[in-house]
Amino acid sequence: MGAEFVQFSLVPILIGVFASIACALPGNFLVLRKQALIGDAISHVVLPGIVVAFLVTGVIATAPMMLGAAGAAIVAVILIEAIKRLGGIEPGAAMGVTFTTLFAAGVLLLEQSDTSNVHLDVEHALMGNLESLIWLRASGWASLTDPVALSSVPDELWRIAVVAGLISALTLAFWRWLKISTFDPGFAQALGIPTQAVGFALVVVAAVAAVAAFDAVGSIIVIAMFICPPAAARLMTNTLTTQVWLSLGFATISAIGGYVLAGYGPLWLGGQNAVSAAGMIAAVSGFVLALACLFGPQRTRAGAAAEA
Repeated sequence: MGAEFVQFSLVPILIGVFASIACALPGNFLVLRKQALIGDAISHVVLPGIVVAFLVTGVIATAPMMLGAAGAAIVAVILIEAIKRLGGIEPGAAMGVTFTTLFAAGVLLLEQSDTSNVHLDVEHALMGNLESLIWLRASGWASLTDPVALSSVPDELWRIAVVAGLISALTLAFWRWLKISTFDPGFAQALGIPTQAVGFALVVVAAVAAVAAFDAVGSIIVIAMFICPPAAARLMTNTLTTQVWLSLGFATISAIGGYVLAGYGPLWLGGQNAVSAAGMIAAVSGFVLALACLFGPQRTRAGAAAEA
């Protein structure tokens, strides 16, 4: 049983956990800044950039993907400004039109391109290929200390682990700047903190997390993890440090619980086939948020204040 778990489930679960953590960390500050939909926007924008990068290079690699996503983000910013100025449309509507249009363009590019030799198509763009990221050379827990076996671990695990570690380190390093500029931008400017640069860097970090997670887990988890764990944690506490730790816990629970339920939930209910791991992870994160909305102490206090 242990050998089967290490071979077929350990790597996908770890990738799901790392991806969830990488998205939840910047997601906390985006939620507090009332910019949660930026995570949704980023997950839409990266698709056409990644597809174009693949069509140009012919490979799925980190550097081309990052450059493609960055190029798509620049195009998105230009389009949003053009729509706002030429059409007189409010910023939210301009963002919605731009991001959905770019995502649709990415889907059309995928459908018209030959991506049969890599995990890049419409289904993988939405749901990723988490279930297929198995560790075939693993023979049990001893493989974790076997250099030969470790050399065959899917690259997606190392990529998302490095990104999650980098985002964690950056969050710790700039914690004070992030905290002050999020809650009191005016005071932050008075202290000499570059608030605009901090905000831009936060969006860049969110984009890096989205790109790193995209090919493994698709856009569904990326959208859910930017918003659901931080929002659920926000309903549980008014302390930022506690909120961040709770969000990481909720993200981890969602990743592990969602993967397990995707594989075994239908069987427990009498079904025959497993369901999408990415979809179930996103569903579990939404369920966690729903519980926080119903029973979270901050929600209860807000309700009592309203009645008073």
